[in-house]
Amino acid sequence: MFTLVPSGSVGSASGFLAGAVRAGIKSKEELDLAILYSEVICMAAGVFTTNQIKSAPVILSQKRIVKGRAQAVVVNSGCANACTGGQGLADAHEMANLAAAKLSISPEEVLVASTGVIGVPLPMDKIRAGIPKIKPTREGGHDFCRAIMTTDTRPKEMAVQVDSRGTKFTIGGVAKGIGMVHPNLATMLCFVTTDAVVTADFLPAALQKAVDCSFNMVSIDGDTSPNDCVFLLANGLAGNESIDFDNGGDFQEALNAVCIHLAKSMARDGEGATKLIEVMVEGAEDQVWARQAARTIAGSQLVKAAIYGNDPNWGRIVAALGRSGARVSEDRLVVYLNDVCVMKQGCPATFSKEEMTLSLSNSDNVLIKLCLNSGDGQATAWGCDLSEEYVRINSRYTT
Repeated sequence: MFTLVPSGSVGSASGFLAGAVRAGIKSKEELDLAILYSEVICMAAGVFTTNQIKSAPVILSQKRIVKGRAQAVVVNSGCANACTGGQGLADAHEMANLAAAKLSISPEEVLVASTGVIGVPLPMDKIRAGIPKIKPTREGGHDFCRAIMTTDTRPKEMAVQVDSRGTKFTIGGVAKGIGMVHPNLATMLCFVTTDAVVTADFLPAALQKAVDCSFNMVSIDGDTSPNDCVFLLANGLAGNESIDFDNGGDFQEALNAVCIHLAKSMARDGEGATKLIEVMVEGAEDQVWARQAARTIAGSQLVKAAIYGNDPNWGRIVAALGRSGARVSEDRLVVYLNDVCVMKQGCPATFSKEEMTLSLSNSDNVLIKLCLNSGDGQATAWGCDLSEEYVRINSRYTT
């Protein structure tokens, strides 16, 4: 059982502090350099981009997360520090060293993340000047959230308090990324904190499960970034009974909820988006095929364009399903668009195209539901519509 923490963020869990400054990496007016810090060393887990081109911060953090512990994260926006060679890796190490000196902790306990333009060296003079000015506080999670944003139009953060077995603990998280987002992670960064006591083997497994049902079910434009990462830090200050595979149900449910909220927030804020698209697949042979089908439909450019134009062209939905790889029997398939049946058992259903168009035009959230009637597999994916504004944003990203 969990409840929302009012104005919750990554600093809501006990012992976590965060802060940010305007270092001038993006502009003099925007927060762009931040630190997340735990007062004690944490159990740590991470999930990273599947792109074979990996940024220097990802390479460094992947090596450090293996030992399963960390105490801080330093992150910048405005520069990805990707495709920057040996100098990029040296700069990532220096970022960690600067943060460690600021916090009086070991550099090996500092994870690094960056987001922004690829192929541009970090402005280390600005980072050297900026990190000492960061003042992490309990309330600093909101500034931290804003500092990691690039093309995001609004912050994405959440925290919940969990009441489990007579004790309470908190899970908080922040995320960014509304472009280059596709299943298997994307230009997204996510940082999740908890004061729960969690075993070393359960923590990474719980994070992977949460990522699989949230961030790996989001598609905005079909691209993935060299910088994607999700970090989960657990400092144990709640003093609860240690959470493991036998008693981790409440923790997993709450962690999933936080990650799903952040993932939906990313899709809702997709570059140029006017509508959130939710794709529900039921009755697939198994969950693997259900997820594959839902992700394919949510990521279809033709489906996205149709939703933007309020066009109830359900043929595009069915075509995307057919190429998803999921096994489908057309004569069993039922498709709904905003709760209106548009296809039933392989044939067009009777509905008013005019009323359906009006329903789509009045919807900020569009629901696509497919019943495959072939098994028990089910999954939900999220995406957004495709507008002219998306093209404008990405045609001028570096100019």
